[in-house]
Amino acid sequence: MRGKDLIAISMAATMSAAVLAGPFAASVHAQETTQSFQTAPVSTTTTGGEATVGGTVVPFKEVTLTAQVPGRITFLAGSEGHKATAGDVLIQIDDDDIQAQRRAAAARISQAEAALRNSQMQYSRELYAPRVNSLTGFPGMGVPTMFDQFFTRGFSDQMGLGNTAVERQADLYARGSGVSQAQSGLLQAQANLEALDARLRDSQSLAPFDGVIIAKMVEIGDTVQPGTPLLKFAYTEYLRIDAEIPVRLAAGLAEGMIVPARLDVGGVTVDAKVAQIFPVADPARHTVRVKFDLPIDTPGGPGMYVEVTVPDSSIPTRTEQAIPAEAIIWRGSLPSVFILQDGKPSLRLVRVGYPLADGRVSVISGLKGGEQVILNPPANLVSGE
Repeated sequence: MRGKDLIAISMAATMSAAVLAGPFAASVHAQETTQSFQTAPVSTTTTGGEATVGGTVVPFKEVTLTAQVPGRITFLAGSEGHKATAGDVLIQIDDDDIQAQRRAAAARISQAEAALRNSQMQYSRELYAPRVNSLTGFPGMGVPTMFDQFFTRGFSDQMGLGNTAVERQADLYARGSGVSQAQSGLLQAQANLEALDARLRDSQSLAPFDGVIIAKMVEIGDTVQPGTPLLKFAYTEYLRIDAEIPVRLAAGLAEGMIVPARLDVGGVTVDAKVAQIFPVADPARHTVRVKFDLPIDTPGGPGMYVEVTVPDSSIPTRTEQAIPAEAIIWRGSLPSVFILQDGKPSLRLVRVGYPLADGRVSVISGLKGGEQVILNPPANLVSGE
């Protein structure tokens, strides 16, 4: 009897434990089946009808400053990255020789001005006191000179041996020629000075606009000749894309058109505006150069690679599904995703296409629009549980 009593007690305890554990186990199972997932809808996208071409980000304006006079570099405003405003001196070439020539030219101007004043005075003297009527032009006392002035010259004019009027006209012309020559000498000296001033200006390279030094080719102490590149200066507050577009694609562009551009800085996509389409195609590469304006405060800088998406009528359009890249998992060599079906995860094998500009991935088959895919599914997630 004692053995039978122990068996009965054991069976009663087991049944009681089962009754007590039943609701708790059901609660735990319910929590496991109703756990929450981060999901995203399967969207429909249209692909095709466009092509992607590569380009380079360039400054809005860029100039290369070259030496205009020979000499030695005595001043540099700064290295790459130095900002300057319009009119600032960026480079100075030694101008001691030009300064000496300028002082000599200024002295020649003073000489020419003195010569001009003297010639004008001589002309005025000839005009109001002709040399042919001067009594001091002949030797002797006053009476013989007066006799010669009134009688000898008069008889000479009457006999055709002389002409006082012609002599006076010749003297006036000679004095006038002296004035003209002095004026020409002054103008020549002034032009010489202006040429030296121009050379002095050429010895300095000034910033043509507000900008920044992007490349420096010389250092202080270098000797340069006319035409030697000194530095590159650019306006980088606004940026542009410089791209070579195939002729078949350039036909679909127009100035002012907005197209998407993907920057090589974290894959950022911005809107670019067609700013300029060059009128002549490259005969070797059969491309057309096109410039696109980028928005203000675009990340990155000149020299950065960028991809521009332009319309392409030669590629047919097609409708595909698209999902975030975080939803795709790789088990073996096949891509798959988990979708929520009746509140439970369900594994689907898919065929993926190409990455899209917004970070999603196109799906050729395996999904349909409106389904919910699970993002970043756990590694131990099982389909149907």
